[in-house]
Amino acid sequence: MGAAGSDVAIETADIALLKDDLGKIPEAMAISRATLGNMRQNLIIALVTVAGLLAGVFSGNVHMAGGMLVHQLSVLIVIANGMRLLRVPKATAPGGRTSKTATARPATVAARG
Repeated sequence: MGAAGSDVAIETADIALLKDDLGKIPEAMAISRATLGNMRQNLIIALVTVAGLLAGVFSGNVHMAGGMLVHQLSVLIVIANGMRLLRVPKATAPGGRTSKTATARPATVAARG
């Protein structure tokens, strides 16, 4: 468990639990799955928008002001999509217990990056 471990052990571990509560692992897994899915959605939104704008510019159908407006709207859509992560539902722990938190918060897990 991370908080009681040495600095070297925490630094070299892929995952270090900062508290001795293994019940937070399902919550951390749910948050990480939701985050990964959200990142994929945001990449698709951004790439489709840029590809569409690029095709429109080359065909002469999209002008500078319109392209900028569409791009900025797509950025707002990506931001709003990312904010959905604040509403990740409670994770169910083995044995049917649910986490006490109603909204997603950073779990007490530190990953090596």
